[in-house]
Amino acid sequence: TGHIREMANRIIEMREGLYNRLTSLKTPGSWEHIKKQIGMFSYTGLTEKQVEHLRKQYHIYMPRSGRINMCGLNESNIDYVANAFNETIKLIPDIESH
Repeated sequence: TGHIREMANRIIEMREGLYNRLTSLKTPGSWEHIKKQIGMFSYTGLTEKQVEHLRKQYHIYMPRSGRINMCGLNESNIDYVANAFNETIKLIPDIESH
């Protein structure tokens, strides 16, 4: 139905938006996987230390695996999340390979 297509398109837009913001910020690492993955969740490649920092400093919550729910991103918070990822990865630069 139209509603499912709308939801799927919004997730794709959020994936592209996060990818575009991370690359424009020159966030270390490759972020192609964010665009290429399919579905509501995305594996970020963040380490447990980075995930913990995001939780404590930015109140961004995700499992230790670094998996994020793309449905939680929207136009109001995507810049905040991208900037938090960028700052965290630059501060704790031991990102795992994707």
